[in-house]
Amino acid sequence: MNLLQGKTAIITGATRGIGKGIAEIFAQQGANVAFTYSSSVEAANALEKELNEKGIKAKGYQSNAANYDQAQELVADVIETFGSIDVLVNNAGITKDNLLMRMSEEDFDNVIDVNLKSVFNMTKAVQRTMLKQRKGSIINMSSVVGVKGNAGQANYAASKAGIIGFSKSVALELGSRNIRSNVVAPGFIETEMTGKLDEKVVEGWRNAIPLKRGGNPEDIANTCLFLASDLSAYVTGQVINVDGGMLT
Repeated sequence: MNLLQGKTAIITGATRGIGKGIAEIFAQQGANVAFTYSSSVEAANALEKELNEKGIKAKGYQSNAANYDQAQELVADVIETFGSIDVLVNNAGITKDNLLMRMSEEDFDNVIDVNLKSVFNMTKAVQRTMLKQRKGSIINMSSVVGVKGNAGQANYAASKAGIIGFSKSVALELGSRNIRSNVVAPGFIETEMTGKLDEKVVEGWRNAIPLKRGGNPEDIANTCLFLASDLSAYVTGQVINVDGGMLT
């Protein structure tokens, strides 16, 4: 049984890491997938081809979710091509880490724009469609850092904590229309980015996690699959930590 048969999902920032994992599992489960990317055209073309080969409809859009007008335009294009939007996964994000004393205003503003303002832009853009359909699932990607903070990541933690407050408010506003809003807070997830880190450092992180391993994009994607599907029909306003027990 395909859990997302006939549903259309928008996933932001999907050409690598967690976003790509979500796109692949959603397509596997029968969802049509519209995904965004910022600059990696080749990776986007390859992903589009890979997803379409699973027998669903997939299309990549070069779009900056941090730009209000581009978000509106993207959603209009997706509705024209796919006819509906059942699931929104706000996954696009960046880091610009530094201690507060060394953090520039620009680095603070950029991280808030890409990570938090994009969630406002995209949610606002899909809201009208979901209200008309009287159904929808919004899944926002936070982080354990947004739940507990982290030295050297004040900007990132602020953006990811902001996502939690925003999502809970949206859950309260839109619940009566059967539109659900939830948050996934990944822990240490091993992706292309962590592959560049020193192996000893990574090993230390793994040992500090109760499940003794880093997560992989599929671990996050499976949680998103639950939240996107009707299995979670009575779940809204929640933060699900997917962190191997890191915050336990």
